[in-house]
Amino acid sequence: MPVSWTVEPAAAGDRLDRHVAVRLDLPRNQVQRWIKDGRVRINGAPAKPSQAVATGDAVDCEPEEPREERVAPEPGDLDLLYEDAELVVLAKPAGLTVHPGAGRPSGTLAHRLLARYPEMAGVGGPGRPGIVHRLDRDTSGVMVVARTAAAYARLARAFASREVGKRYLAIAYGTPRTPEGSITAPIGRHPSRRKEMAVRADGRPAWTGYATLAARAGIALLALDLKTGRTHQIRVHLKSLGHPLVGDPVYGEARWKALPRPLQERLRNFPRPALHAFRLAFRHPTTGEPLAFEAPVPADLKELWEGGTGTGFPPLQ
Repeated sequence: MPVSWTVEPAAAGDRLDRHVAVRLDLPRNQVQRWIKDGRVRINGAPAKPSQAVATGDAVDCEPEEPREERVAPEPGDLDLLYEDAELVVLAKPAGLTVHPGAGRPSGTLAHRLLARYPEMAGVGGPGRPGIVHRLDRDTSGVMVVARTAAAYARLARAFASREVGKRYLAIAYGTPRTPEGSITAPIGRHPSRRKEMAVRADGRPAWTGYATLAARAGIALLALDLKTGRTHQIRVHLKSLGHPLVGDPVYGEARWKALPRPLQERLRNFPRPALHAFRLAFRHPTTGEPLAFEAPVPADLKELWEGGTGTGFPPLQ
């Protein structure tokens, strides 16, 4: 179904192909093909993939008919939190990749979803059946997936328009000097390490709110709310604040060396960034009913906190 929207100030200056890919959560090469085929227009006129969008531009996109699904169903566990005819909400475990990509042709969440919900074939981008948004492979937490094309389009618009509430839990080194606050540093591609992101003056706007839930023994449990969804946003922002995530192999630091010896091995060996997508809130794409779901805190994060601090995991709200 056709999709239309107006470019917001935060996206001004972006290339059209990147803007549409981010807006609809689709592969950039697929969007480039649509643009070249005349399926994407700016203010009613044909456009080029490299054309910059401006505030107030009207973008109209007419997706092509779904191509043959390239993902084969594969049985696998799904931790369901909710399902109806339009959508599925689930808790993704750490270590599970969301959809196929370079070096990961099988064994993803997308393969498991197709095995249980074959009607998702053709919903969303090729190779991403029903996938409206993503979590990094090693990030656990709540996700929503679309079962119909209409639900997919409406949920994608909600994410792009920042109408979805996203709260994360993180265990980071140190204690923020200010217990609550926000980080608004812009984020862009690292100038020399192209697979990494960094705080850059010419980066895209990014906003992360944080609150310290507990702090002890050199680590802190933080709640984080996102208004934007930049790549690696939480990990980059916490590093810029001076409190990198425990277990982060890219943006983390060897801060465990300065902590008491009984804690060092536990923190040094934690195998993933200590990050969990705890809560997701949005309106139902068909009824408009407000919905909110929470994914239980995984055992590895509880064990990290309780073993490192000697205290129980605090209650969450």
